[in-house]
Amino acid sequence: MRLPPPIGTVCIAAAIASAFAPSVHAQGREVIEASEPTDVAVTVYRDPNRRIGQTMNRRFPQGFAMISETRTVTLSPGESRIRFLGVSEGMIAVSAIVTGLPGGTIEKNRNADLLSPAALVDGTLGNRVTITRTNPGTGRAESEQAIVRTRADGGLVLETQTGYEAVRCSGLPEKLTFDRVPDGLSAKPVFSIDTRDPRGGTYEITLTYLSWGFDWEASYVASVDEAGDQENLRFGLTSWLTILNDNGQSFERAELMAVAGKLNVVSDFRRLASPPRGKPLRLECYPIGSTAAGSPIPRYEDELADRAIVVTGSRVSREDAYAMAAPAPPPPPPPPPPPPVAGEENLGDLKLYRVPFEVDVKAKSLKQVAFLREEEIDGRIAYEVECSPWMWREQPAQSAAMQLETVNDKASGLGVALPTGQIMIFERGPDGELLVGQQTLRDYASGQDVDIEIGASPQVFALCASKGAMDPGRKEAGWTTMEATLTNANPFAVTVRIKLGSPSQWLFDGVPETIEDGQRVVEIVVPANAAKAADWRVRPVAQ
Repeated sequence: MRLPPPIGTVCIAAAIASAFAPSVHAQGREVIEASEPTDVAVTVYRDPNRRIGQTMNRRFPQGFAMISETRTVTLSPGESRIRFLGVSEGMIAVSAIVTGLPGGTIEKNRNADLLSPAALVDGTLGNRVTITRTNPGTGRAESEQAIVRTRADGGLVLETQTGYEAVRCSGLPEKLTFDRVPDGLSAKPVFSIDTRDPRGGTYEITLTYLSWGFDWEASYVASVDEAGDQENLRFGLTSWLTILNDNGQSFERAELMAVAGKLNVVSDFRRLASPPRGKPLRLECYPIGSTAAGSPIPRYEDELADRAIVVTGSRVSREDAYAMAAPAPPPPPPPPPPPPVAGEENLGDLKLYRVPFEVDVKAKSLKQVAFLREEEIDGRIAYEVECSPWMWREQPAQSAAMQLETVNDKASGLGVALPTGQIMIFERGPDGELLVGQQTLRDYASGQDVDIEIGASPQVFALCASKGAMDPGRKEAGWTTMEATLTNANPFAVTVRIKLGSPSQWLFDGVPETIEDGQRVVEIVVPANAAKAADWRVRPVAQ
């Protein structure tokens, strides 16, 4: 056995001389390659376990998508195996359905072996390859035939005319060339089905399946007019769909859709997907040289330092700078028209947003598509405080919560379902738009009242307490008077909504019969730079 030269940093390339044969026979069935997809539709569903306000996990998305591909296949009479090359690596094979075949589906298979250096070596075990390397004496590349004698899970050993030797131990560049790809290997994930057609022919078929590793979320931007008449203001609302594809496959020119709402998913899609993995090639070697002097391993850090590029600059005079100055650029072109937005459709109790143009859903990427853009929405700014009987002891004044309120209907300028997502609120002023708040928007159906919390107000406060000295919750307290003192430091009047408590626990006297979100509420208008007090009576329902 010939001893290999000293170890060094080596570049190994695997060149493929010929790809798959167009059709071979496996288990008596002719193997047919389906064409590339001519039409693709991708429908993305949100992670069903993601809570409201929780952002997407961009490193490990746990949503899914339904993918539909239209392909063409030509079958011979008899039984055939159809291979669909390039399906999503997160494909849930048990969900796959193929339509358009006259003989239906006999059997479904998911190819778990991807083309990789290790799979290429294992599939060529005992067969010939070509090894090309540099002759250290002449400096020329020389090629010779060799036989693969070991698998890829250890050192790769080849048998040549001069004996056995390990790859990557020469200290010089080496390249292995394989004459063909072993059967059953492909560079892309493969799904196959067996079918039977007594006559044969060319058919347009559709492959539909679920795939793991997708997710989507909505993002909103609200632009509110400068504070003034807060009871009758206008604001704009823009929203984007952010689509996440964590798979290694791209879907070019796809019809893209997103489904809003929570599905009841009981299957473990992650386990059912079990994506194929390309096995690495582990090359092992051992150093040769004197135990005293050590192995002659070159120091590549020094070589890289010698190749460093240094950029220097010199002082330029003001006159030279003026001479070198470019002419003034032409005025910018007018802005392009706004892009089309996704349309809304009903999908049972869910909402489906369809992008009206073809989209490239790239592998390992995020895609943003506008689905809402309204500029003239009617709304108002309201302030909200809590003054329940449980707050009967006098406490420090509380800051009122500011809310942007509107009605999700056509009359107010909306009238579309709003999926949950993060919303950023900006106020338009003389210096442009300034950020005033960021909150989580829950799902709102068309026709609902929309309340968007902006944040705590630094100008409106409330002081809440009981006029009695006894806890209103005690039986002997009877009717207890509660009082709220509201102050407004704004130069305009504001409307403050006071939450009084749950009518299932308390009886109220002296306030209107108004209930919102399970709370008895009363609204008080507080003039500009003024204070206003309101009182009412309460007692427990149990008395």
